[in-house]
Amino acid sequence: MNGVLLLSKLVLIDGNNIAYRAFFALPLLSNSKGLHTNAILGFTQMLLRLIQEEKPTHFLVAFDAGKATFRHSNYADYKGGREKTPGELSEQFPVLKELLESFGIKQFQLEGYEADDIIGTLTRIADEKNDMDVLVVTGDKDMLQLASDRVSIALSRKGISEVELHDPAYIGEKYGLKPLQIIDLKGLMGDASDNIPGIPGVGEKTALKLLHEYGSLENVLENASSIKGKLGEKVAAHVEDAKMSKDLATIYREVPLEMTWDELAYSGYDDDALAEKLRKLEFKQILERLGLSGAGLAAEGEGAQAAVAVESVLVGPDQVNALVQALPRVKALHVEVIGENPHVGEVLGAAFLVEGEPDGEEEAAPTAYYVPFSLLKDEAAAEVRAWLESEDKSVSIYDVHKASVALSWQGVELRGVSFDVLLAGYLLDPTDTTLTLSGLTSRYGMPALKSDEDVFGKGAKFKLPSDGAVSDFLCDKAAAVYRLTAKLQEELEKSEMQKLFHELELPLATVLANMERKGIKVDVEELKAYGAELSGRLESIMAAIYDSAGMEFNINSPKQLGEVLFEKLQLPVVKKTKTGYSTDAEVLEKLEPFHPVVGHILNYRTLSKLQSTYVEGLLKEVRQDTGKVHTYYRQTIAATGRLSSQYPNLQNIPIRLEEGRKIRKVFVPSQPGWRILTADYSQIELRVLAHISQDERLMEAFREDMDVHTKTAMDVFGVSEDAVDANMRRQAKAVNFGIVYGISDYGLSQNLNITRKDAGRFIEQYFAVFGGVRKYMDDIVKKARDDGYVTTLLQRRRYLPEIKASNFNLRSFAERTAMNTPIQGTAADIIKLAMVQLEERMEREGVKSRLLLQVHDELVLEVPEEELETMKAMVADVMENALKLDVPLKVDVDSGENWYEAK
Repeated sequence: MNGVLLLSKLVLIDGNNIAYRAFFALPLLSNSKGLHTNAILGFTQMLLRLIQEEKPTHFLVAFDAGKATFRHSNYADYKGGREKTPGELSEQFPVLKELLESFGIKQFQLEGYEADDIIGTLTRIADEKNDMDVLVVTGDKDMLQLASDRVSIALSRKGISEVELHDPAYIGEKYGLKPLQIIDLKGLMGDASDNIPGIPGVGEKTALKLLHEYGSLENVLENASSIKGKLGEKVAAHVEDAKMSKDLATIYREVPLEMTWDELAYSGYDDDALAEKLRKLEFKQILERLGLSGAGLAAEGEGAQAAVAVESVLVGPDQVNALVQALPRVKALHVEVIGENPHVGEVLGAAFLVEGEPDGEEEAAPTAYYVPFSLLKDEAAAEVRAWLESEDKSVSIYDVHKASVALSWQGVELRGVSFDVLLAGYLLDPTDTTLTLSGLTSRYGMPALKSDEDVFGKGAKFKLPSDGAVSDFLCDKAAAVYRLTAKLQEELEKSEMQKLFHELELPLATVLANMERKGIKVDVEELKAYGAELSGRLESIMAAIYDSAGMEFNINSPKQLGEVLFEKLQLPVVKKTKTGYSTDAEVLEKLEPFHPVVGHILNYRTLSKLQSTYVEGLLKEVRQDTGKVHTYYRQTIAATGRLSSQYPNLQNIPIRLEEGRKIRKVFVPSQPGWRILTADYSQIELRVLAHISQDERLMEAFREDMDVHTKTAMDVFGVSEDAVDANMRRQAKAVNFGIVYGISDYGLSQNLNITRKDAGRFIEQYFAVFGGVRKYMDDIVKKARDDGYVTTLLQRRRYLPEIKASNFNLRSFAERTAMNTPIQGTAADIIKLAMVQLEERMEREGVKSRLLLQVHDELVLEVPEEELETMKAMVADVMENALKLDVPLKVDVDSGENWYEAK
């Protein structure tokens, strides 16, 4: 090593050791591409702390070059007891090294040597120069031998979140040793982590006692005969082991390093380079902490929009004309709706992002105009409202669905939206829970955007700030939509989801908004009557419970219920929690055969939930001005692509029990003489499975319109159709639907109340018969492992970073998800396609009928009597041909005076 020594502070990091500790200190994390990132994150947090606190002028991270070192030549079993490095950690090392480059930090490794030796050599040279301070960061106690007046060892504790600083004085105080005696210590006690043997039975306490008495390993060995008892015998018997152990623990400090000190100089990081790496890793908080959210974005094509400042204008009556003149250049729009539910939420206002006009060779900055809704409704803004309703534009927005619903209640129909950054962000990562505008800008490293809570507060603290503050914030939101559009379009193209976005999700948002605005009528008197009926039944059941238990108690109190069941009635305890006896549904179902009170309690809970959730809950949701409920469908919640329903949730109405089905009686047509029509896909997920797996037996069942569960029972049990009994069909049905969800032998045993062994045997029989299904399951898991994601038939992606996890439970969940996502996701895509196509056809043919609800695999419409037969044929035709599969899609169509009768 040569060159002029100018440094004043050198930081040396034991790269493999710290990465390993970071990996196990943090939970298994990954980015949207499936790359595990927990070791990188922990390492990065430590780097930032060192840069801030130590202010190094020179920096190096040393890595081990490979498994074999010169120590293996002396002792083949060196480090032989170590488990193989987890794959989730191994994959992070190349990315970590790239990140270090972005930090501007030198890294080094050399074949045949360990990181310890590189660090040891550098500390020796630094000691000889004697004009710098050195900090070694590691989790390895062996490194304490390097401590000197100039060299301190930061020994990590509790993963990497805390360090204990060791200098010679501290080592003397803690161990009563000089730094070089650490080698003697290791020679005596060995090191299990490196498979260094030492002397059997000698631990740290004994080794320290010996060294305090004799001073060195060599002196201990020479005086073995003076050491009393079995300890002396062990020392005498393992002299060579001890000497070898000391040699193995001694850091080699003569590594041939061909580098200058100038190469270790640290002058900080390049903002753009570091921001780009952190953004790919999706370290949003670190980007924000370093103020790098907007760095590195002015590079690629339209992405340069991100660096452009935006002027905001609060529009009053005098500025409306300026906005009207600029409307042809509006590229992005943000409509602010106060509250989660757009059916009752207040429209605060709208911000319009206008692209700047070129001024010579200079590109003018964009301008954002904020129009309070009070002005937007005014006659002065009639042209702005007309623009919002015009199809003759192409504009981006955040959450077109919510904006459309909220505006429609105010008499404004939003049209001409060509891109929705919320929908695009969801498609690109359906498991992301931060799909707010601020979350999306953070995801893609764009200028930081305040959150709604920062500006408005939350809950009881909600408060509208001044008009100027609102204007600036909502103009920033419109600017964020503008910046995100090009990036998200590019990402959709890379992921091959442009067609899914433009032909399904974006038009579906409008379909949903139209459905919800129409709502479905509720017969309030019928609902109240059913509530009264439930109340009477609940009183009778309560009396039966008290009679069976021999006492009155609070049935809704888990504590009191547990005391009655397990102390008074002495029923067997199935499960306990931290607070006492468990009385959940699973426990009660197991206890039902032991005492009649348990059956009464289960019945009480079922009816009580119907009363509170569906009778009382629905009554609260009926709008006085329409007599209807207007549910709010969420497109961006479920990772499989399925819709979810809120305010109220109409997808969870229980239909397995007659009491639950009766709730559907209260949903009726909104006009006299009309009917409720329902159309339900028959076994759509199994049909999708048949198509995807290309299993001949499964496809045959659907092509010949057989009962698929009977067909499965015939093939698995090897019997004729007339020999299939109810139990055989029940078992076949459980396996058929279980396969779709990646069921295990345990899960099937619970469903069928059979032993796990019998369930496993039945699953094996199933796969032996349906070989195509087994091949699909094996292939899709392998594909997920290779690609990091799976897709539906329409290319909807779901990333599965846990598919390579060493943790069995995480990996198993990811494997099951890999199996069922293409099936469930495709089924969800098909019914959504049917909704878009049906709405288009109904409009094209000019019918009066209306699409009202989507509930799982079912569509609900209201139709005039004279259109009933036309609509039955139309709905069946659209749904059965929404997507061509190699097996037919089948739809059951029914009608009635209410939703209950239509089923």
